[in-house]
Amino acid sequence: MQSTLKNGLKNGLQTTWTLGKVIFPITLIVTILQFTPILPMIINWIEPLMGLIGLSGEAAVPLVLANVLNLYAGIGAIVSFDFTIKEVFIMAMMMSFSHNLFIESAVAAKVGVKFWVIVAVRLSLAIISAIIINLVWSGGQALAQYGLVPKDGPEPSGWLEIGFTGLETAFFGVVQLAIIVIPLMIVMQWLRDNQWLDWLSNKIAPFTRLIGVQSNASMTLVAGLTVGLAFGAGLMIQAAKEDNVSKKDMYLVLIFLVACHAVVEDTLIFIPLGIPVWPLLVIRFISALILTMIVAYIWNRRERRRNFVKEAVAK
Repeated sequence: MQSTLKNGLKNGLQTTWTLGKVIFPITLIVTILQFTPILPMIINWIEPLMGLIGLSGEAAVPLVLANVLNLYAGIGAIVSFDFTIKEVFIMAMMMSFSHNLFIESAVAAKVGVKFWVIVAVRLSLAIISAIIINLVWSGGQALAQYGLVPKDGPEPSGWLEIGFTGLETAFFGVVQLAIIVIPLMIVMQWLRDNQWLDWLSNKIAPFTRLIGVQSNASMTLVAGLTVGLAFGAGLMIQAAKEDNVSKKDMYLVLIFLVACHAVVEDTLIFIPLGIPVWPLLVIRFISALILTMIVAYIWNRRERRRNFVKEAVAK
């Protein structure tokens, strides 16, 4: 047990350091940017495009905040405006696919998948889902009734306060990461030492095969589904290294997870908006499943063609 604690703590600290070097500077920069004219400028650029996906111009505010900051910022902005139920549902769907874009995508890229691939998949899913919902759903025209949503504190004034707020937010972001990641790494080490990971891999092997990956990628998949991309990245990195997950399987798992991760928290967080949350989860899961299966099919087909050409050349 002592060896398990020692190895788990060591892996947790190493992972916190690796991810902290990504999270701290991005959080600092993004936190400072929200108090500058840059975010309003981005929102002004996006507003004219909102009508194409069935949203009013004001919808640009929560969508930009959710992508640049996090879901809580996006939800806080939604309740500041009068939106219809349909608009709120479309925004919730888009924010489910694409939120905290810079931090989550940068951290997920540490696992080995290119940053631009993660960003492209998330933004594409958000836009496509919004277009489809707008075209298919003709109802939801009544104004949304919001529940209890926590309010933000007073904004800092002056560059000194803004800089301090950025440093404070970035620091506590890394502390929060450590509080979550280190215990998870210790638990993971215990599961590994007691062969529970082998049992878990066998249990979810049918699902991993369904999306075209080997069962040794199961821990990476479970980590992302339960605790999300940012906090689950530590487990993903460790699992990928120790379970010898292939580059192909890592890409497929991450493609699935960028569409469907932290399924409990990211679903329940929308309850205060007064919209049905089960459709959010179902749409995310089905979209992730179909997208991953398509990518797996194309990847396998290219591999077979490449192997055929190699065999032909060898003969």
